[in-house]
Amino acid sequence: MNTPYASTLPPDSAIRHLIAGAYFHDAWSIRLREPQRSVFELLMQVFAHAPKWVEFCMRLRNRITSAIGLKDLGSFGDVDVHRPASDYQIGDRIGIFTLLQTSPHEIIIGDDDKHLRVTLSIYKGDGILTVTTIVQVKNWLGRVYMLPVRPMHKLIAPASLRPLG
Repeated sequence: MNTPYASTLPPDSAIRHLIAGAYFHDAWSIRLREPQRSVFELLMQVFAHAPKWVEFCMRLRNRITSAIGLKDLGSFGDVDVHRPASDYQIGDRIGIFTLLQTSPHEIIIGDDDKHLRVTLSIYKGDGILTVTTIVQVKNWLGRVYMLPVRPMHKLIAPASLRPLG
């Protein structure tokens, strides 16, 4: 089994321009156990097999943040793994995110609210999948929200990729 590792955003990623001025960004990669799978299939596998502790964290996050005015995102598992990629249109929800852009090697998803904007790139190239997260905060509440999220993200991102390796 391959282990996820901290990496960098692929040079030709469609979200490269968002790094300038980002409050937070990171990238995690893994050598794929099944490199023949499409980037969409890999994303569905990540969402469908999120670790139970990650789902617990999402439920806790939703309870706490709804009390301070952030929306309930649901959970990673809120995805129909049998729905084909061709059924998704830009603007559709995939799990906790909105589909923003697709190409044969990259899917861009994200979420935007009054406190912060989160954009993810799921990029497949040469048998490696790289997930990059970029966060832009819009106000003080976004910065407060990121205090616990930043260290947790360093645990959640690699744990979510582990089943692919």
